[in-house]
Amino acid sequence: MDFTNTIGVSADGMRAQAERLRVSAENLANKDTTGSTPGADPYRRKTITFQTTLDQATGASSVKVKSIGQDHTPFETRYDPSHPAADTKGYVKVPNVNTMVEIMDTHDAQHSYEANLNTMQITRSMLTRTINLMK
Repeated sequence: MDFTNTIGVSADGMRAQAERLRVSAENLANKDTTGSTPGADPYRRKTITFQTTLDQATGASSVKVKSIGQDHTPFETRYDPSHPAADTKGYVKVPNVNTMVEIMDTHDAQHSYEANLNTMQITRSMLTRTINLMK
């Protein structure tokens, strides 16, 4: 694998982790978004799935976002008969977003992003040194 492949693989990893951060941020931003009509569903947590891709020409494997889906765990309810989304019994469905899960996911994505960035910086430094030796 040459230096350009290494930089490309790191860039793909950074793009994937940036998308993961975006999905977690969207989940956190909508953690209190309920429906607006009686019995309506609230915001449903989004999930992200990655896949490994192989560049046939270079043999380099990297990661890409496969899909952004939805978490189908059931919604919890809270008693609030004055809420516009309350059902006939006074219960409101609340989003299936767990703040701690999202925070842990953002930390994990941040560490992965930083690892890819460090790999890219080291590769760039090695490439620069090699070019300087050839002068």
